[in-house]
Amino acid sequence: MHQPHYLPWLGLLDKIDRCDLFVVLDHVQFERKGWQHRNYVASKNGPVLLTVPVVQRSRDERIMEKSVNNDSPWWDKHRKTLAEHCYRKAPFWGDFGADIMAVYDRRWENLADLSMATTDLVLNAFGITTPMVRSSELGEFTVQKSELLAQISAKVGATSMLSGEGARDYLDSEVFRSHGVEVEWQGFRHPEYPQHNRRGQEFLPRMAAVDLLLNVGPEGMDLVRAARTAA
Repeated sequence: MHQPHYLPWLGLLDKIDRCDLFVVLDHVQFERKGWQHRNYVASKNGPVLLTVPVVQRSRDERIMEKSVNNDSPWWDKHRKTLAEHCYRKAPFWGDFGADIMAVYDRRWENLADLSMATTDLVLNAFGITTPMVRSSELGEFTVQKSELLAQISAKVGATSMLSGEGARDYLDSEVFRSHGVEVEWQGFRHPEYPQHNRRGQEFLPRMAAVDLLLNVGPEGMDLVRAARTAA
């Protein structure tokens, strides 16, 4: 279970790949300046942050309600950064570049739809077939934090929820157990791989998953899976 991310990173793909069902947490509050509408890609000069501008209405707006601000052609910058500055000469650009560019041919109105389109693209490319459901499709939930996640888990019939390490400080495992759900910790380990435009330079971790896809190809997920059992 996780909020939708624009151009998701490998940690999120790893979580989806390890699950029997993935819940897209789209009915919770939108986080300003978070990963829900931005992520990094790798250039020869370092990380480049790509941000989708959004319409600012209320601070209480939920992710599912968030609109993309198309007043300026943000998609041209993203397209040019990916195609011209970062990945045109990547080993697998010829295989997946057209699919990535096609995302920017459409004028997206809803941020969650855009985020899921970029997520579906990399999931399909890596052959990840985990079924997904949006939390907004599961009914109304009036609780928050651990109780919310536990109720959603129980609603979909889960016996365990896979959580990232960052939630250890606030997730209450006892709340989950009261709903018959155990909490498992992801323990994500980031693999290193060749970055075509970073030869002789330090590896850049935590880039968008398209970085692994375009540099290594569909078999790149094997590196992610192997890292799970690495010492």
